[in-house]
Amino acid sequence: MIGERGASWAAWGSAGLEALAGFPQQVVSANAVEVSSTAGPEELKAPAGNKLSLASGMVVQELGWDSDVDDDVRAMIEDSIDGELIEEAVEAVDVVLLWWRDGDGDLVDGLVDALTDLSDTGYIWLMTPKVGRDGYVDAADLAEAAVTAGLALTNSASVSPDWAATRLVRPRRSRR
Repeated sequence: MIGERGASWAAWGSAGLEALAGFPQQVVSANAVEVSSTAGPEELKAPAGNKLSLASGMVVQELGWDSDVDDDVRAMIEDSIDGELIEEAVEAVDVVLLWWRDGDGDLVDGLVDALTDLSDTGYIWLMTPKVGRDGYVDAADLAEAAVTAGLALTNSASVSPDWAATRLVRPRRSRR
């Protein structure tokens, strides 16, 4: 039984190497491949702006700014939208960037306030300190606040060593 598996792996060896073409690798022998320790191509290590699905021309309103925010993330977002973050909206915005820490008040109120200038198809990126950082907001608190504010959590992204981003949207049934 073991011999049969060994024979099939040996037969797979050269075909398997061809199938792995394009991945970082170094051939050690005819039947072995050493794969690099990275998660994949460098493109997967996208800057914060790309992780947040932002595009040139989008209008992004920033709320909750304080001296502890990550200025590199802010700069990457501005580069992605090819414009500046705005504080006071004159018209509906595409995205609200909401920096929030435990102790900033009632998160539900903060989320409802973030909806004020948001377009019907827009979304909120809630930026919170990561676990172990000052101001960390528990994930259960985020989920509860989102539901109470009439929002749905869709995905999250690690945008810097200290901050995590959580995307919130209006549920489809409530979009106009």
